[in-house]
Amino acid sequence: MGLAWWQWTRYESVSGSFQNLGYALQWPMFAAFCFYAYYKFVRYEDAPPQPVAKQTEIPAGLLPERPRPAAQDDDDQALSEYNRYLAELAKSDAEKEDRTDR
Repeated sequence: MGLAWWQWTRYESVSGSFQNLGYALQWPMFAAFCFYAYYKFVRYEDAPPQPVAKQTEIPAGLLPERPRPAAQDDDDQALSEYNRYLAELAKSDAEKEDRTDR
């Protein structure tokens, strides 16, 4: 309340502005809100806990189905060649590591 009084006196002075008037009204409202919030929190803590409700089951068909991976076509020649190439590279890298580890 002291801050509100100080802002009110600043508003009434020669150099006062409407901003000081706004602050003079703001501080009491802020203090009232703090008291109200404290009162509600105390009442909330004193209230008995709500009974636990029985879990409900989600009806079938309510949620969308999960996406499934696309079926892979084993007849893709380019993919097979690329996979063989990668296997050869991995094999040659493993052989190089075996030579350098000794």
